[in-house]
Amino acid sequence: MRALLIGAVEGTRVALDAIANAPGWTLAAVASLPIERASRHSDFVDLAPGADAASAQLIRVTDGNSADFIEQVRAIAPDFTFVIGWSQLCGPALRQAVNDRVVGYHTAALPRLRGRATIPWTILLDEKITGSTLFRIDDGVDSGPILSQRFFHVAPDETAASLYSKHMAALGSMMKELLPALAVGAAVETPQDDRLATWAARRRPSDGWIDWTRAAADVDRLVRAVGRPYPGATTVSSTGPMTIWRTERFAGTDRYHALPGQVLDRDESTFVVRCGDGEALRVLEFSGAGIPPLHTHLRAAS
Repeated sequence: MRALLIGAVEGTRVALDAIANAPGWTLAAVASLPIERASRHSDFVDLAPGADAASAQLIRVTDGNSADFIEQVRAIAPDFTFVIGWSQLCGPALRQAVNDRVVGYHTAALPRLRGRATIPWTILLDEKITGSTLFRIDDGVDSGPILSQRFFHVAPDETAASLYSKHMAALGSMMKELLPALAVGAAVETPQDDRLATWAARRRPSDGWIDWTRAAADVDRLVRAVGRPYPGATTVSSTGPMTIWRTERFAGTDRYHALPGQVLDRDESTFVVRCGDGEALRVLEFSGAGIPPLHTHLRAAS
């Protein structure tokens, strides 16, 4: 079986390894972004080394629905095309060029959270259970029949990095099981129940600005949701803009009187900030500006 893989992130690399090592499969080509377009994905991975190791053709492409790319795809003549970690929808012309045998991957328990930024949204929504999904791409957005799905719990202190890691492990496991089934025509397609569908909107780096008037739990959740491999939660102090990567709840706030966003305490490597509910967070890891002076105010972008 000949496979074409389209994508540009860690999940694409996981799929690449699975296809390259699957008996009866040949990774014919890998289509990915040019290096200069890496900023399109905060979790971009250069797939050139993996493609080279698998003796697969590497195609650098910015528009997966362009006529030139579709002609290249026809020449490759894949039995299945895997679109994993690609920010563009697969248009009808591309799907037709590969006989409508296109498999997608989604970091959510479809039909819940169709759309974008599903790992941050999972944490922001305080989801208790989520899942990884392989599905057949159709005319809709993440709406095609499910081919494989893994469910797992979301920990109370889950971070974007830890949740991302869970999804990558699930993807690797699902690919190993699905590839043999696809090869012999035994894969089972389960239609999604549209009554259960929800949609997640796109998030931008600016959505990570911290509103210190929110409750401490909400601020901590934002920090966990948009941390690595994403751009992080941001604020501005008198020393300049900073990105906050890790926080923890601070005990004993009843002994401090301050406004939301005001620095209550600091030491050589951390500092404490009052939030809108009267609770406070200790900032454990940050980058950018240095530790803000005591009693100064942190704020969002002006």
